[in-house]
Formats: sequence, C-alpha cells, structure tokens
Amino acid sequence: MSIPFRSTGSSKNVDHSSSPLRNSNPIVPTAFGSTANPVSLVQWCLCLLVVLVGQSLIAADSPPAAEVAATDEATRRLQAEFTRRPHINPDLLADARVFLRAAVWAQRYDGPLTPGDRAVVDQALATGLHRLQQLQNNQSPWTKRKGNLVRGYVSAVDGSAQPFGLIIPKGYDGSRPTRLDVVLHGSSKPVGMSELRFMSRFGLTDNADATGPDVDYIELHPLGRVENCYRWAGETDVFEAIEAVCRNYNIDRDRIVLRGMSMGASGTWHLGLKHPDRFVALGPYCGYVDTHRFSETPIPSFIKVGLLPEYQELGLHMLDSVDYAANAGVVPAIAAIGGQDIFFQAHVIMGETFAMEGLQMINLISPGTGHVIDPVTHAEQMRLIGMHVHKGLDHTPRELRFVTWTLKYSRCHWIELLGLQQHYARAEIKARIRDDGSIDIATLQNITRFALEPRVLSAKGTTVRIAGQELQLPASKHPLVLALQEGKWVCLGDRHAVKLAGKRPGLQGPIDDAFSSPFLCVRGTGKAWNPEIHAWTDASLRRFEYEWARYMRGDLTVKNDTEVTAEDLRDKHLILFGDPGSNSLIAKVLPSLPLTWTPETLTLGNRDYASVGHAPALVHPSPLAADRYVVINSGHTFHEKDFAAFNYLLFPRQGDWSVVKVTDGAEQWRPSTEAFPEEVIQADYFDENWQTSVKAR
Repeated sequence: MSIPFRSTGSSKNVDHSSSPLRNSNPIVPTAFGSTANPVSLVQWCLCLLVVLVGQSLIAADSPPAAEVAATDEATRRLQAEFTRRPHINPDLLADARVFLRAAVWAQRYDGPLTPGDRAVVDQALATGLHRLQQLQNNQSPWTKRKGNLVRGYVSAVDGSAQPFGLIIPKGYDGSRPTRLDVVLHGSSKPVGMSELRFMSRFGLTDNADATGPDVDYIELHPLGRVENCYRWAGETDVFEAIEAVCRNYNIDRDRIVLRGMSMGASGTWHLGLKHPDRFVALGPYCGYVDTHRFSETPIPSFIKVGLLPEYQELGLHMLDSVDYAANAGVVPAIAAIGGQDIFFQAHVIMGETFAMEGLQMINLISPGTGHVIDPVTHAEQMRLIGMHVHKGLDHTPRELRFVTWTLKYSRCHWIELLGLQQHYARAEIKARIRDDGSIDIATLQNITRFALEPRVLSAKGTTVRIAGQELQLPASKHPLVLALQEGKWVCLGDRHAVKLAGKRPGLQGPIDDAFSSPFLCVRGTGKAWNPEIHAWTDASLRRFEYEWARYMRGDLTVKNDTEVTAEDLRDKHLILFGDPGSNSLIAKVLPSLPLTWTPETLTLGNRDYASVGHAPALVHPSPLAADRYVVINSGHTFHEKDFAAFNYLLFPRQGDWSVVKVTDGAEQWRPSTEAFPEEVIQADYFDENWQTSVKAR
C-alpha cells in the first residue's frame, strides 16, 4: 500500500529536542530581617538550607541521608508556612516550590551527588529561596520575563508542585490572545536529578535581561511526570500545565498546538487523537503508535511484548493511539520522521491505518536522517501547522466522526458518549448537521448513550434521525441525553439532571485510572481478620508509596481510616488498604461491591477462595460519593521493573479487579526486595453494569 509521504529534501542531522538556552549566573538569596528581631519560621528554614548547601560543598562524598532529611524538613515547613497565607497565589507559590522539591528528589534518589550535580542542586535551592523571598515582599518579577523560564503548578492529583518550562516570545505583552504550542519532551530514564535536568533546559535562575525568540506563540514544555509517555498522571499533568499557563497568560484556546519528538511524538498521537477537540493541530515527529509492534523494534535492550492474557490485550485499546487514527479527521496531524529512523515503521503503521479509515496522512520524510529533528523538515512541519492555526478551531463542525474504545475518552466537540455496550471494543459515531438544523446520525456502533451539546440544538426543538428512527428533541440550554432503550432511542433530558448508571465517563476503570485524578490512600487501624493478609496490605501500600514518589514524582497523602473527612469522601477517590476487619471504610462500602468477603471466604469472579491467603484488588464507583472511585488494595498494576524499563510497558495488568494469592515475605518486603509476595491468580474487567461477567477470564 502506498502512503502519501513527502520528502523535504534535507539530510542534515540536528537534534532539536530542546530549544537553545541562555546561560546566566546563579542568584544568591539575600538575608531576611534583622538579628535584633525574632527568627521567623521562614528565616529558620532559609538558614537551615543555606547551611545544608555549604555542608554539601564541603562533604561532597558523605552519605546524603542527613542532607535529604534536612531538605525535606525545611521544604515541608516552608510549604506549611506559605499555605497558611491565602493571599499568595498557589501558582506563584508553586513557581518557588518546584525548585525546592526538585532538590529534595535529587538527593533522595541519586545517592551521593557528583560535584556537578551538587552545583545544580545548590543553584535550584538558591532560586527557589529567592523566589520565596520575593513572594514575601509581594513581588514575582519572573512572571514578566521573556525567553526561557521555569514555572509550576499544584497538581490536583497528589498536591505536588510540578514544574514546566516556558519560552515566552519577545513580542508578547498580553494585550491579545496568543497561540500556545505544547511541546512534549522525549524519553528520559527517571532518576533523582530528572526534574533538575529538565528544568535546566529553561534556566535555573531568573536572569532579568533574558530576551525571547521572535515568534508569535508561547511554548509550553510539560514535565509529564518524567517518563510514562504522558499516560495516567502524566496525561493529567499536560492538561493541568495548559490550564496553569492559561491562568497566567493571555492564551487563545482556539489555537493550541500539540507537538513533540520521540516519546513526545508518541504522546502527541496519544493525547491529540483521544482529545481531538482540544487542539487545532498535531505535530508528531517520529513517535510510536502501538505496543506490540513497537516492542519488536530491533534494539537489543527492548523488551518484546508477546501474547498477553486476554484482559491485558483488551487494555491496550485504551493506550494504543493507532486505534484512534480515525479522529485525525477531526484534528489535523502533520507528522514528520527521518528516512533512516529506526522507528520509521511506526509511521508506516499509522499511515496504513489512516488509509483504512479513508484518510490521507501527511508525513514529511527527511532523507538520510535518523532519530533526530531535521531543521528543514521541522520548518515545513511548522509552516503546515501554521496554516491550521490561522483558521483556528471550529467548535461546531457540520460533520463529525469520532472513534473511541473507552469512555475515558468520550468527548468530541458537540457530542459526548455516555455509555457503551462493551468497553475495549471499537465505538464509533458519525453525525451531520443538515442545512435545516436537523441532525443525521448515520453510524452508531457499540454506543448505548450519548449527549448533544446545546450549540447544535435549535431554540424551537431539533429533529434527530438515528439509523432510520426520527426523534424530536425539545429546546434546551443544556446538553440532552439520548439513550437506547428496548431497541429504540429516547431522550432522557438534561445531561446534568440525568443520573447515569453503570460505566460512564470518569468512572469506567481500570484500576490504574483512579490515579489520574485526586485520590487519597487510607490505611486501616482496626484488627485484621488474619495477620498474613494484613502484612500484605501494608506491604502493598509501602510499595505504592515508594513507586509513586520515585516514578510519578510526588508524595502520597495517606490517612488512617479514622481521620477521613466528609471533604475527602466528596473530593477524592479512596484507595483503601486492609480488609473489612482492619479498615472501617472497606467494611462500609463492602455491601455495595460485587464481591462477598468474610473472615472465611472470598467470592469474586464467580469463584470462591479461602480468605486466609487470598485478597481482592479492585476498582468500583464509590457508594459514599458521586463521581468518585473506591479502590481496594491496589496502587498501579504495573510496577518498578516496568517503570524502570520502557514507557510502553505501562499498561494495565489487572483490569478492573483481581484475586491475589499472598505468598511469604510480606512483613520483610522493602523496595530493594526483588520479588513481591503475591501471585495474581484471576483478573478481568467488570461488565458495563460494574458486575462480574458470567464467565470471568
């Protein structure tokens, strides 16, 4: 099959994975207050950190444990001090916190630092402390800077301060809405210094004489939690960073571009095709699009993903962007790749899929170049992207075709899917607005509910034709829900008034989905039914705390079951560790869950297990709050060996639920232990009504 690839005629190899940066001298914080005045908490923390910096330079080869503890304590106390000051903008506080937090992570996970890395840590501490000093004086001059700078935001997922890089053009003055290019970085093995190395690309100091490039757009470079191909909390990170920039700069939301190279290109395919109404154009430069075939790339270190259990194979449909290629009919994609790139086959695969979907893929090829960005090819890619930017987003296209495999990705302009016949099977809707304002829906595959936005509804009522059935919708200022009932489509009314049951957007699973939005871990304080399971649940929480901090770059918030508040129940997914004897919240939600669990017997997946030696792990809508999950005894279902290997391995391992056989060694388990004391003996997805299937896989 021929694919309409275009050659740019250049063979020049230049790596443009990062933008040129301006060098500057480190900022040293000035002293606070006077020796005649009492020392404030902030002054105390500053002194502690300054001493820490000095000691680190003197004892470069000493163990870092004391330094880590001191930096952690100072950062915690500084954070507590500033969070008690509601007049301080949380974004501005995050602008300082990201430097302090990055220094903590560097020392926590990289052991004794080299002199060069210590200098970077010291510079970050100096900048963070200097920004805090300026905030105390109600100043934030870095927000007016041009060129490269580091800023941050507070993640709703875990409360951590997450950094992002910005490149502000020299002509930006905020007087008019400006195009925003979201640029996703390439692969980078997660280490303690990851944040600081990323931030160094944009400068670890606030040099006042910085100038910006002569372009008409701002560039946003999200961290994406370092290395996960912008999945899970990494996906949330991208959209939270966009919102942070939109809060602080005058951004034209109709002209947001998504682009990136290598892992950044894979993230561009992933996010752009699954959120096709969020971006005006996509610019992937040599990125993979599926799991199996990419894992077969002839690179010696690659781990081949062979045939998986059925529930794991199904889960790949949530992640593999090739399955969403049809959505390029909504958001234009201008791809590019080197003709000698070892990952060239990925774009061939995507081009073939485009053709099968009736689309033509634009793929610019740079002859003779490998896995790098060729400036001539990149310039042509940017020129073509600019043509789409000039037009801007059309929020009400007259024809709309949208494909998804999960309600995690459910929205496209004026249509929102609200129910599927079966998750991880292809769902497709094809709709058209006629000249008279009526709506024809010619294709409706694997869909049981959807909503139409009011902008396509007439004030006098709207006629909708669905596969030969004609339905008259009332006038409405709100989205209207249409549902399939007993073989006929009916209007259920206002989207905000209709109570949806079963799997629905935001509550569709799998287990791993619960960690993409705000969540709280809860440990039990009661008496466990048996010590073996209690030891395993404690080890599971320890493992999750360690893996989240090291690989998802934040500290988990953990509470005892007796400390959980009404606000926690309302605002966060609850991640409950223990059994109904030890954790009172597990006992409280158990009657609403699709399992039976007594001190003697566990019944899940239509099978019985002895409660001694077996435990469940699952996700389910919370019976304690609307639009929230409850998760039992699980963090992410992929673990350190996957995090530390390759980002394409971060796919769901246990679906919506599993039964775990607990093995010996839970009490002694530590992150350095090679094997975890468990064996997953059954796993699957719940059906669309959150029940186990008749025959579990």
